[in-house]
Amino acid sequence: MQRRLAKSDSRAALVRTLAGRRVALLFYEASTRTRVSFEFAAKNLGAFTTVVTAAASSIEKGESLVDTGYTIQATGAEAIVMRHPASGAAALLARHIHVPLINAGDGMHEHPTQALLDAFTMLQHKKTLRGLHVLIVGDIFHSRVARSNVQLLSKFGSRITLCGPDALLPRLSATLADGVVVSRDFDAELKSADVIMMLRVQKERLAGLDLNVADYIAQYQLTGERLQAAKRGAVVMHPGPMIRGMEITAEVADGPQSVIVEQVQNGVLTRMAILARAFAMSGRGER
Repeated sequence: MQRRLAKSDSRAALVRTLAGRRVALLFYEASTRTRVSFEFAAKNLGAFTTVVTAAASSIEKGESLVDTGYTIQATGAEAIVMRHPASGAAALLARHIHVPLINAGDGMHEHPTQALLDAFTMLQHKKTLRGLHVLIVGDIFHSRVARSNVQLLSKFGSRITLCGPDALLPRLSATLADGVVVSRDFDAELKSADVIMMLRVQKERLAGLDLNVADYIAQYQLTGERLQAAKRGAVVMHPGPMIRGMEITAEVADGPQSVIVEQVQNGVLTRMAILARAFAMSGRGER
């Protein structure tokens, strides 16, 4: 009985964190995981949410990003969560508004909240990020998730290996952070990787690239057979959405070493913390 009361008190306190606050979700790109997790995160803290998309707003009529930001702020939003297809869009808008702006992904640049939830998930299965060998595989060139993970994990001393073919992983990628290694040999890297993070390979992005899909699957798809040859205790991650049969097989995605569903669950918890911190730092916290 006391435990149930304690849980009830804890939930009530959580809902009071941002009770009555207003959070706008400004999404210029389609999104399921990120948008829904931010919406649930805000509501779990007691905030009201409004979703603004490019297809159902003045954005479709040609309104500029800055003017849209001004409008959302003027109508009462106390924080804005934004996803935008242009790299640097979040930094641009943040210079023009005075409410917290959280970057939910900007172009091929960054996806910082994904990196935070990925790191949190790793720590649930590994003792520390320091010295952890993280293998990121797939379309690194187009991936904001890869860039943000490299930036975050390198700060905590992880060993990061980026793996993929030349067309999706330029040699220059090794300069993303100190100590990053670029490899073309997936099978060799699997033997020492503690975390295997697979990235989506979109077929529509392969047009014009010197890349054969069948060859890519043969060399870089994470299969059950490959996973059996990997380091014992390695966990499999994927930021989603997955393309089963392309970069990963169903048996691996749904297997015991996969923590992909946990990543999605941790997205809500991580984004709750991010929203609470953003409001607290701006002086807009609990009333």
